[in-house]
Amino acid sequence: MQQTIKKELEYSGIGLHTGEQIHLVFKPATAGTGIVFVRQDLSGKPMIKACPENVNNTWRELSLKKNGVEIHTVEHLLAALSGLGIDNIEIAVNGDEIPIGDGSALPFVELLKDEIISRNTSKKVFRPKEPLWAGSSTEDKQVILLPSDEWRITYTIDFEHPVVKTQLATFVITQEVFVKEIAPARTFGFLKEVESLHARGLAKGGSLENAIVIGEDKILNDSLRFENELVRHKILDLIGDFSLIGMPILGHVIAIKSGHDLNLKLVQKMATCAIDIY
Repeated sequence: MQQTIKKELEYSGIGLHTGEQIHLVFKPATAGTGIVFVRQDLSGKPMIKACPENVNNTWRELSLKKNGVEIHTVEHLLAALSGLGIDNIEIAVNGDEIPIGDGSALPFVELLKDEIISRNTSKKVFRPKEPLWAGSSTEDKQVILLPSDEWRITYTIDFEHPVVKTQLATFVITQEVFVKEIAPARTFGFLKEVESLHARGLAKGGSLENAIVIGEDKILNDSLRFENELVRHKILDLIGDFSLIGMPILGHVIAIKSGHDLNLKLVQKMATCAIDIY
C-alpha cells in the first residue's frame, strides 16, 4: 500500500550552501499526491513536486524549480523518503534549501521512521522491460539499469586521489538495509575545492560536522562511519535521484563514477520507456 506519515513533524537546521537556518514541517498527504515541497515563505505558498521535469540543477546538488520558484539540496531527504517507502508527503519549507543535518539521510530517517502509516491504495512498481543506459562521451562514467526482481545498486568510485582509493559496494536495497547501511553515510568533498565553492556562493554552511573533508594526504574528520562511507553516500544520492520516478523500482543499477547529472539522464529515459507496472 502507499504510505504517508501519521501526523505533522518538524525539523530545523542549516543549509549546506546558503548557511541559513531553515525550518521544515512534514505533513501527511493523500494517496497519489507524491512528494511535494511548499515554499511557505513566499506569497501564495507555491508548490514544487519532486519529478524529473522539475529538476533545475544537478551540479553539486539536486535542485527543483517550477514557475521560477526553487528548492535546493533535496537529494538526501528524497533518499530518506524513498528508503522508508513514503510515497506521499507535503514538506513546507521557509527557505530555498533543505537543511543538511549531519550530511547524511539519518536525521530524516530518525524523525520519520516510526511515524509511517499505510493508505488504502496500492503502489505501482517500476520494472524496465529492457536495459537502460546513460554515459559520458568524454569520461569513463556511466549508469545502467537492468531488469530485475529486486532493487539492487552496485556502485564504484575512483577519484585518482592518494587518500580516496577505488571503492566498490553493492546492496539489495530494503528498508532495513537502507536504514542501517546507507542512510548514515555522509556527503564528502575535497579541501582544495572549498575556495572555488565559496567563490560561487556555495558551501557556506559546510563544516566537519556535516561533511567528510578530504585533504591532500588525509581525511580531516576524526573518523568514518564505514570504511567505504564515500561510495555508500554515492548510493544514497542515487536513491534520492531515482526516487524522482515516483514509484519503487525493481531493477539492478550499475553505476561507474556516476553523479546527479548522469543519474538524471537515466531517470529521464525511465520516464519515457516501456515498463512493466505491477
